[in-house]
This record gives sequence, C-alpha cells and structure tokens, in this order.
Amino acid sequence: MSAVFDVAPDHHLAARARLELLFDPGTFRPMRTAVGDGVLAGSGRVRGRPVCAWAQDGGHKGGSLGSAGGETIARTIERADTLGVPVVGFPHSGGARLQEGVAALTAYARIFRAQSLATVPMISVISGPCAGGAAYSPTLGDFVVMTQEAVMFLTGPKIIERVTREQISAPDLGGPKVHGANGVSHLVARDDVHAAELTRELLMFLPDRIGATPPLVVPADAPGHDPSDALPASDRQVYDVRDVAAALLDGGELLELAPKWARNLTVAFGRIEGRPVGVIANQARYLGGCLDAAAAEKGAWFVNLCDRFGIPLVVLSDTPGFLPGATQEQAGVLRHGASLLRAFARATVPRVTVTLRQAYGGAHIVMNSRDLGATLTLAWPDARIGVMGARQAVELVRRREIEAGADAALLAEAYAAEHLPVRIAAAAGFVDEVVAPQDTRDRIAHVLELGA
Repeated sequence: MSAVFDVAPDHHLAARARLELLFDPGTFRPMRTAVGDGVLAGSGRVRGRPVCAWAQDGGHKGGSLGSAGGETIARTIERADTLGVPVVGFPHSGGARLQEGVAALTAYARIFRAQSLATVPMISVISGPCAGGAAYSPTLGDFVVMTQEAVMFLTGPKIIERVTREQISAPDLGGPKVHGANGVSHLVARDDVHAAELTRELLMFLPDRIGATPPLVVPADAPGHDPSDALPASDRQVYDVRDVAAALLDGGELLELAPKWARNLTVAFGRIEGRPVGVIANQARYLGGCLDAAAAEKGAWFVNLCDRFGIPLVVLSDTPGFLPGATQEQAGVLRHGASLLRAFARATVPRVTVTLRQAYGGAHIVMNSRDLGATLTLAWPDARIGVMGARQAVELVRRREIEAGADAALLAEAYAAEHLPVRIAAAAGFVDEVVAPQDTRDRIAHVLELGA
C-alpha cells in the first residue's frame, strides 16, 4: 500500500489506452514493459512529431510507486531530454510504496531531479487520484491537465482528519475546481478523451526543446472584424478582452490557460500568420482589469514560460492600476508585482504591447512598457496613459480647490484632456506608435516576422 493514498479505487482507462489516445494511431512503441512495475512508457508521434510518454496503472499494488516504476519514469524523462522531444506523463498513484521504504522515496527524488533538469516541454495529465509525490511531480513540469474526475493533493482526506480533525472530501481538497482556481491546473478536461485532445493541441504551440523554434502551421485569416468592436462606448463598462484577442489571431482561436485563476488577467496561446504567440491581457470583466498579487504571479509564470520556449508575447494592456488595500499588501503584491516586472525585463522573445483603453501608474509599467524592454509599443487612438486616473489625480493636486467648493468632475475632465491622451505619451516617445485598431494585427505580424 501507499503511504498517503486514501482515496477509493476508481475505474478509469488503462494506462495503455491513455497513451494510445495521445499518440497518432499506430505510432506508439512501448519501452521497458517487463520492468515497468505498474508503469508503461514509450514513444510515438503527435501530429507527426516525436513525443515520449509514460503512464501509471492506478490499480497496480494499490496505485503505489516503487523503485522500478520510478526508474522507468525518470529514464523516460531523461530519454526525452536527450532526444530533444516533449514528454507527457499520466500519473495515477497514491505516492511512495510503503513496503519499499526509502527506496520508493528515492525513486521520486530521481524523477524530481530529471524533471528539474529537463529542457523539453513537460505535460502531466491527471485523470485519477494522485497524492504525495505523484502530486508534486506534475507541478515540477510546465503544464497540468486535469479531468473532472481527477484529484491531487499532498495528503489525503483520511489522514487530514486523523491529524487535524478536519473533514473534507477528496474533490473539495484537490479537485479540478480547487486547482483550477489556485493555478496548479492549467486546463480542465471533461474526460480522458478530451484530456488527450487538449494535450495534443497544447503540444502544437510548444517547441521540441528550449532553443528550438515553436512549430509553424499554415496561416489562417483573422475573423475580419475590427478588434475595437469589443470595446464598449463608456470606459466604465466592462468587456471580454478575449474578444479583442480573437480578432487579432488566426481563425479567431486561442487556447486559454488557467482561466479560473486570477481572472483579472487572461493568458492564452494563439497564432498570428501561423506563428505561435502567447497572449497576456488585462481582463476588464474582473476587478475592472486591475492587477493584484494573484494576477502578477500568474503573469510572471506565463511570461517566463513563453520566454523559456521562445514564444513571442502579445500584451493587451487595459488597466486602471494595481488593486489597493491591506489585503493586497498582506498577499505580497510588492513581491509578485516585482516578479512580473522582472519577467518582462529579462525576456528575450519579441514582445509587443498594445494599450487598448487605459494604462495607469505601476500597472502601465508592469504590462511590458517601452522602457521595460518591449520590442514595440502600440496604442489605439482613444487610449489614455498617465500616472493615475484623472479623478484620483485632481483629488491629490487640486485638493484645496475641491474642499473650497470647486467641481471635482470638471477639474478631472480638464486634467484628463491635458495630461492623459495617448498622443501626449506618443509625442514624448513613450509609445512607439498610435495605430488604428484594424491595423494592429499587421503591425504585430511584421514584428514577429522580423524576429523569426
């Protein structure tokens, strides 16, 4: 039995079936089957590209991992890294095998080391229970895909109840709703078949290894409508920034990652003229597009990931600033905001920023501003950029006049007209170009072509 596995046995697809769903029909070739000890590994092709993969049999010896199975997983990751091809894992385990003691623990250590050193994309697909080391391992990779039936946690419900007297179900402890909201899971699938489809789609945005070129596909036209059509007439109204992104991308298609985590920031993969791009955008539907600690953490993760795999970035900036308050300070907004700043400042991939409506204060800087190293900064004609919004600004600089009875709204209107129009920032060189929304895709495509 496992040290931490206390979830009732389930009846999901066998390890072999999960691998067959991932690979192109007839291409899977197993490896080390005689010594797998509940782990089946091998290689095949995904849309014609070589990929290595491994899968655990959750019904083998209580779903525990022994030293032989651990060696198979580690060797599969190391082999993928040597070959320079992505690796996909299907963990389904309760953790280290009690009967093997320290030997089982060291098996996990070897897996963790192989993952930490790998220079190839690593995707974990969780379709059943995973606990202990089996839950740690996916978070060492690049992406986690969970099915609706999956659960993953360091310690299961029964042990938690025994130690802390807290009663909680496995889904409430570590189901896809939990990990979708905290950023552990990046994609949630309906079932094993859908998980394989999502994994195959995700692989098409990723290179074979760090330093390789992300795969190109046949270019497709954008939907054809003006991307600014998604913006409402009033700045106080919200909209879905994914509609703007879709208008800029091939076929209007984007694969959003971690949509339930830090909803005020959208991150996704898409393509422009057949080239993969990472899209990072303020989402006005949540918190008005304000940045907070969670959004900054999410953004830093995504920027670092895209830079590691050579995927250019398209930044859609529309934010009134960082969310203020004691809760944010306690959440470490300074640390997480600095992480996002550092990620953009260090990134070497081409990255284009488009200011859609507004960008104020530190949030303007942190969303890949020109002097943070952006390759190109664009703005739409009605955008506004400044230290802060007009109302907040006049409450500070014209406070005495307002206290004496001056109309704050009129003062704010005058301040906005004098200081915030994007033409002022562009005339001073802080924005490279003011472009019509319908010309945005063409300008981005040109930068990507030069950087190819």
